[in-house]
Amino acid sequence: MAGTDSEVDLWTIPLIALNVTVRKKLGLYLNPKNTVAADWMAVAEAMDFTYLEIKNYEAFENPTKRVLENWQAQSSDASVGKLLSILTEVERNDILEDLRPLIDEDVRKYLENVKKAAEPPVQVHEVDSCVPRTPERFGITREDDPNGAPELFDAFICYCESDFEFVHEMIRELEQTDYKLKLCVFDRDVLPGSCVWTITSELIEKRCKRMVVVISDEYLESEACDFQTKFALSLCPGARNKRLIPVVYKTMTKPFPSILRFLTKCDYTRPCTQSWFWVRLAKALSLP
Repeated sequence: MAGTDSEVDLWTIPLIALNVTVRKKLGLYLNPKNTVAADWMAVAEAMDFTYLEIKNYEAFENPTKRVLENWQAQSSDASVGKLLSILTEVERNDILEDLRPLIDEDVRKYLENVKKAAEPPVQVHEVDSCVPRTPERFGITREDDPNGAPELFDAFICYCESDFEFVHEMIRELEQTDYKLKLCVFDRDVLPGSCVWTITSELIEKRCKRMVVVISDEYLESEACDFQTKFALSLCPGARNKRLIPVVYKTMTKPFPSILRFLTKCDYTRPCTQSWFWVRLAKALSLP
C-alpha cells in the first residue's frame, strides 16, 4: 500500500479516516447521472440503503456526500476496506486507480493521529520522581489487591467535571439497581499518586469491558476526555466490538464530535425515548 504499512487491514479503518478531499473527488465521480458507469445509487444500494432512502438522497445537491455520512453514522461495517470492496463490486476501478494514493495517505495520517493520542506524555525524572509502593499498574483502584487479581469493571466513564451530576445519576441507575453493573468513575475509584495517563490507559484497555462517553459542550473542550476517547477508539477500529458508547444527556450548542458520528448513541434528551434510555444502556454494558 503506497504511503502506509503494507500490513494495515483497511477493513479495520473506520470511514472517518477519509478527509474532505477524497470525499469531494468521490462525489465528482459518482454524482453525475446518465453515465454508463455505476453512480452513487449503485454504491448506496451496495451499502444496503433502501429504495426509499436512495430516492430521498436524490434531492441533495451532493448525494454521494450524504450517503457516505449516513453510512458512516448508521453502520458498524462502514470502513475504508468495505468502501473499496463496494467500488470494486460496482466496477468503478477508475475511481480506485485515481483515488487510492489519496486514500492511503488519509489512512496513514489517521493511524498516526491514533498512535499519538494513545501515547502518554513523556515524563522526566525531575518532573515525576515518586516511586510507587506497588507496581504502577497494580493497586490503582480502591478495591485492588496488589497481591491478587486486579479490580475489573463493566465500563469506564469518560466525563468532565461539569457533567458530574449526571454521572451520579448513572451510578444510581446502573450500580444501585437490579442491573448491578460496576462502573469505573475516575474521581471515585482511582487512588491518587500515579501518572494519570498511564493509569487511564491501563483501565480503559485492560480493566474495563467498555467505555461510556458522556457528551456535552464541556466534553469538547476537555483534553483528558479527548485522550480517553481517541485511545479507546484505537483499541476498536470500526467499532467491531461495541467498545465505545456515546451518551448525550443534555442539549448541546456545539456540533456532535465528528470522531464519534459513526457510533450509535444513547440520547437522554429525547422525551419520547427517555423511558428506554437506562434499559438500552444497561443492556449494551451487559454484553460479553
